[in-house]
Amino acid sequence: MRHLAFSTFLALSTPSLVLGWGEPHHAITRAALEVLPAWQKEVLGGELKQLGDKYCMIPDHVFSDKENAKYAQMESVPNEVYLKILHLPTQQPEYLEVMRYFMEQAVASLRSGKLGDAARYIGTVCHQIEDYGSPSHTVPGDNMFTLLQQFLPPTEAMKGQLMHGPIENGDFKVSIEGYKPALLGNTVNEAAWRLMHRVHDEILNARSTTVPIMQALYKEDKEDVVKHQKRAATMDAQVVADAVYTMMCLGMQKFAAEEQELLKRVQIGGFFPLEAASCYYPQQQFFSSPNWGHPRSGVILEGGTKEIPLKLCVGSSNQEFKNGISAGMGKPLTFLLPKDVYARFTVLAGLHPELGAKGRVEFTVSGDGKVLTTVILNGTDPAKLLECDVAGVRELQLALTSRGLDAKSNYAIWAEPTLVKN
Repeated sequence: MRHLAFSTFLALSTPSLVLGWGEPHHAITRAALEVLPAWQKEVLGGELKQLGDKYCMIPDHVFSDKENAKYAQMESVPNEVYLKILHLPTQQPEYLEVMRYFMEQAVASLRSGKLGDAARYIGTVCHQIEDYGSPSHTVPGDNMFTLLQQFLPPTEAMKGQLMHGPIENGDFKVSIEGYKPALLGNTVNEAAWRLMHRVHDEILNARSTTVPIMQALYKEDKEDVVKHQKRAATMDAQVVADAVYTMMCLGMQKFAAEEQELLKRVQIGGFFPLEAASCYYPQQQFFSSPNWGHPRSGVILEGGTKEIPLKLCVGSSNQEFKNGISAGMGKPLTFLLPKDVYARFTVLAGLHPELGAKGRVEFTVSGDGKVLTTVILNGTDPAKLLECDVAGVRELQLALTSRGLDAKSNYAIWAEPTLVKN
């Protein structure tokens, strides 16, 4: 009986198209809308229910709902009816532009009083966020998990089963009661850029659920499947709430002073650079010491194997840092910056005072290919605060170059890399 019930669950979970989340889109969007402030719910009025019931599905229904299909299309690609990038991330500059475009359409519609248009564009943004955070979209290039099943072989009962649908679909409720949505920016450019990095966090969260969901499916444990699906869906709802709240604030031009104050500076040590195209740091070089050329966020690898806290000599004492990056020599890290948002960049550069005592490294900060500031530091030197003007810069690069004889001691650290507004 249990096997029959689970087979029914699998059949209901298999979509006719390779899409994200499916029915849980509604639950996620409704949970996000529920925590919006009263004034935003009042502005949305009757469109609030439509957002959760219908508009969040517009990108999936572009062929069947032709009346609303235009709200999931871009002027730059007028012949593309189904925008795959609304469902699967590609490269940062590409999906950032898509986020920015639809957020801009939503905000412009709100400002011109076209509430119905605004709500539909908001629905498209919700869908993109939710699909990127779906457990079924976590493995780049393996949308049906045929590769992952080579590492995690299925049971006899599951052999031949394409896993995309069973991993993503289900019938469950989502609640983020008590969550307070956060303002992502004072402009669409800033908000889309911050949203992109919030979405990176939800992608990592979703990845942590994919294997447990597959294992639960193999065990025919529906309860465990739903438990892990809800873990992904809960964070998705929080990110959607932030995005909708921000679009409403931008559209109605209503901001709280304390929220704007929090946006004046942002630390980027936990953000993924362009080189981490699929939201993980790849091994940049195969013959680089230390770390095997492998950058790490928030920690440094002792001997290339053991994670220890980031540490620098600041003044006359050693200090640990949670926000920062350790990296190998030679290959830069490139961070995409939003247009016309930040004016200055600051970072503490130095070598780990114990592991890097015999090292010597040149730290270089560049903007759009032009050197902005550079310094050569010995392992016994205190950390150096680097500051530079980044107004107009679109790509910020951090590069390390070995300038000593003991490459194994080049434990270099970029601590508290921070973008600052005027």
